[in-house]
Amino acid sequence: MSRAPRTALLAALTLVLGLLTATPARADLQHPRQAFLRASVGGLFLHWGMRTSPAHTSCSAWENAVTSGGWDPDYWVGEARKLHVQYIVLATFHSRLGYARPYPSAIPGSCRTSRDLLGELIEAADAQGLKVIHYMTDDPQWWNEGLGSGQSWLDSEAFSDHVGHDVDLHTRDGFGEFSYLQFFEQMQRYPKLAGFWIDNDNAYWERNDLYEKIHQQRPDMTLSNNNEDTPEMDMISNEQKTGMTPAYDYPQAVYTAAPRLIEADFKLPTSGPWWYGGSDQAVDHKLTLGRLITNAGSSVKALMAETPMKAGRMPPAQEAFNDFAEGYLGAIRESLHGTEGGGYMYGGLDPGFWNNGAHGVTTISKTDPNLHYVHVLTRPSGGTLSLRDNGYRISSVTNLRTGAAVAFTQAGGTLTLSGIASWDPYDTVFKVVSSGREGIHAGVTLSASASASGHPAAHAGDGDYLTYWDATSAGTVSLRFDLGSAKPIRYLGINQREDSTTYPASNSARVNGYRVYVSADGTDWGSPIKTGNLPNHRGVQIIDVPATTARHVRLEKTSSHGIARLRVDEAWIGGRYAGTAGTRHEAEDATIGQGAVESNHAGYSGSGFVNGDNAAGSYVEWTIPSPAAGNATIALRYANGTTANRPMTITVNGATTLTRDYPGTGAWSTWATDTFTVPLTAGTNTLRMTATTAGGNPNLDCVDVTTGGLS
Repeated sequence: MSRAPRTALLAALTLVLGLLTATPARADLQHPRQAFLRASVGGLFLHWGMRTSPAHTSCSAWENAVTSGGWDPDYWVGEARKLHVQYIVLATFHSRLGYARPYPSAIPGSCRTSRDLLGELIEAADAQGLKVIHYMTDDPQWWNEGLGSGQSWLDSEAFSDHVGHDVDLHTRDGFGEFSYLQFFEQMQRYPKLAGFWIDNDNAYWERNDLYEKIHQQRPDMTLSNNNEDTPEMDMISNEQKTGMTPAYDYPQAVYTAAPRLIEADFKLPTSGPWWYGGSDQAVDHKLTLGRLITNAGSSVKALMAETPMKAGRMPPAQEAFNDFAEGYLGAIRESLHGTEGGGYMYGGLDPGFWNNGAHGVTTISKTDPNLHYVHVLTRPSGGTLSLRDNGYRISSVTNLRTGAAVAFTQAGGTLTLSGIASWDPYDTVFKVVSSGREGIHAGVTLSASASASGHPAAHAGDGDYLTYWDATSAGTVSLRFDLGSAKPIRYLGINQREDSTTYPASNSARVNGYRVYVSADGTDWGSPIKTGNLPNHRGVQIIDVPATTARHVRLEKTSSHGIARLRVDEAWIGGRYAGTAGTRHEAEDATIGQGAVESNHAGYSGSGFVNGDNAAGSYVEWTIPSPAAGNATIALRYANGTTANRPMTITVNGATTLTRDYPGTGAWSTWATDTFTVPLTAGTNTLRMTATTAGGNPNLDCVDVTTGGLS
């Protein structure tokens, strides 16, 4: 039979929807509406509805039980604050909880309360600086669960009468139409509602451009999707993943890559359903805290699911965990809030698998690039912790909980903390202060043997993690670095796109086997100077190479973890290790052959510089001690106020090692640094720099000699 619409609301919604014109779907990787999510550590996920134990089949009876039991939205906000999270996701309109709507909806079809529970929660959260996101299911398949034969949680007849045509809510299309209207009702009713958390897509929604219309009508609202990377979504959630080693390292299973907003949703109860089933389930403190902290260490938002009882109170075990977390996390709050994951797109120290069985993550301050935190979730077998420094020169290390200084050394690209007598059972946190990154070559030009359209090799060296190099599915592919001139080379750093490491067959795409070559001219490569395999791990990967000097470097992938695909966010060449800047030797303290010490041009080191005579053969000679034989890195500081090149030969212990060019620097007070390697013997060495033309040497200020960590 035909039906006519019965409500003014339906007419208003129809008018609104008719005025909206969908725009093409796109992934807004960064948008102002996402600010609260990007600033957050995580959220509290609440599954709570008519089938919360003891279950109700009457909507009014359930609402009466909730109200008479003393339900208070401030309690939920308080529990979220104990967990130090910034938003709440309420899952009441859930396929397994009776499809209840905790607000007085004008749209019939399933349970709707008289009391505006959702509105009260939104206001209570807003008063405490938190946001509320509303869960929306796509799925009608559980319409009879928990009911007698022929009964349904969904009322097709009432909804059909409401919209004026026959709709079967037990079909996906019919349910899609029913839920579609609810999105717009909630957008109009709740201006402070922060967004929707969508449990998979419904074809009706997609055909009718629901997501695009939401962003058009409410550009402030975020959209999160569960396990589906739908382009229009602001955030992709990864639900209850397993198979990670260690089990708490949740980001291993995440299949979407930053800078996409990513969420990990997981249960705190160790067993039972996502909602309260009538028993007080235990909470594994180490597993839960480990998940929260590893997610923070990967800039993944941790959506922690708890199971409130009928009147809203958490079961005792969950409430006790929240009480514990309030103080425990409060003591290390600065390492989780206002930080990003370290070792990824924001810089920071190397996360993951460390020495002697240790494992953990690092975080880095959003406002201070020299403030780091090391979270040791699995302690090493002894009292020493070693991790790669990722090019940061370390100034100090303290235990964040106690404030006690921690002894450390830095050599060969590794930061080593020692003398650690006690470890926290869940998370030992070290506060690490650096004085910047050093030894990384700038001005490098990148090229590749293969690139996908729109993703050239240059994207792997542009410093922008919104871009990346896509090497396509080539089995063997190479990334090439042109340093501009011959320079020292000690290691390569690479940040690959963060695909899952737990499910390599379908999601992982990382370098396994590799070869590293160097060349003087970019044509003659010879044999590789290093071959090996990278682990299938997240975060920055470092490839150390024998100390050498060259202009061109080639990194060649020979095999892959997972599928044969390679995507690189950023890659770089390290000319020397951080923390090994070496010993400074001033030119004014050296032996001067034809020239004088002067101080009439600003910016020099020490008490002056050497202005050599304008003649071929003028020189400066330093005496350089070395603890062992091997290659040393020399960083020469010079100025050339002319426009003519002033080349010099570099002689070590009487043998000419190389000839270097020293072009104009723009002014005599503009100092530049030339870095190269030379061989030293154990003991005392002489290092002489001699002019080869009538113009003489450039002005010479000092040399920094690095022998530590070199072979």
